[in-house]
Amino acid sequence: MATFGERLIGAARLDAETYEEVEHDQTATGQAAGVVVFSSIAAGIGNWEQLGLLGVVGGSIGSVIGWCVWAFVTYVIGTKILPGPKTEADMGQMLRTLGFSSSPGLLRVFGIIPMLGIFVQVVTSIWMLAAMVVAVRQALDYESTGRAIGVCAIGFLAYLVTMLGLLALLAEMGGIPSPHEYAP
Repeated sequence: MATFGERLIGAARLDAETYEEVEHDQTATGQAAGVVVFSSIAAGIGNWEQLGLLGVVGGSIGSVIGWCVWAFVTYVIGTKILPGPKTEADMGQMLRTLGFSSSPGLLRVFGIIPMLGIFVQVVTSIWMLAAMVVAVRQALDYESTGRAIGVCAIGFLAYLVTMLGLLALLAEMGGIPSPHEYAP
């Protein structure tokens, strides 16, 4: 069995075997949650000027909620609506694989470097989406990456709505600037 660090690297490398391992290791759910939280904190540090402490804390809480929503929606869509012939999964497997797919997000901490921030955010976001496709493909035992992309797209929409709602709530609470505060 791989160490936590080896799993982080394997997940970031889009290694299907790593996703299979965490899928079947019921003790890895806490590790997966840790990856989600640490990835969110890294993003918060990378965007510290815009978010501040409350934004980082709120973003971390929101990321855990979003991870659960995405895993649930992906689980339902992948097992009930668009199952493959070999699909066999439970919620824990979805949580673990999707949690580890956040591992490239740890690099978002480098977003704090001037002139590099937006590049880091874009690259890691695309990388995380690719990791999520691999995670879903492995967790749902899909033979087709295309099916995994479709399930991820639908799950991402649910995640996006959740995160935007949480960001709006934080803005109302004064934790982050609302969009109208950026206007001249």
